[in-house]
Amino acid sequence: MRQEAPAVSMLPKTFITLLLPQLPTPTINFTLFTVHTTTHSSLILEGFIFRHKMKLLFATLLLCSLLLSSSFLEPASAGSSFCDGKCSTRCQKAGVVDRCLKYCGICCEECKCVPSGTYGNKHECPCYRDKRSSKGKPKCP
Repeated sequence: MRQEAPAVSMLPKTFITLLLPQLPTPTINFTLFTVHTTTHSSLILEGFIFRHKMKLLFATLLLCSLLLSSSFLEPASAGSSFCDGKCSTRCQKAGVVDRCLKYCGICCEECKCVPSGTYGNKHECPCYRDKRSSKGKPKCP
């Protein structure tokens, strides 16, 4: 009876060379997409190399896109000290502080003013008072 050999794809590279020493040595061109092979074991190696090259390419592109996007988002997230101070005072009694700070910061950057106190007094800053959301409600807290 002939014994079945274990699946070559499940074995490490050292076992492949021990099990298949009589097969010719594969010739592999290490470019991104082209791999020339001459044996079954080299086809397995080809898939392995291709998958790892694609993973490396994906990781590189992801890292580059994160670096580029962070450089574009930095100025938008950094508010002026004037707006930060005024909005923290304006939003200190808000029910949802994070949302209040976000919209107050947007309005402050556009209008260059924030009404005094934690509520009302919008007559002090007409631009702040007149800003509306897409639903027609007041945008600025």
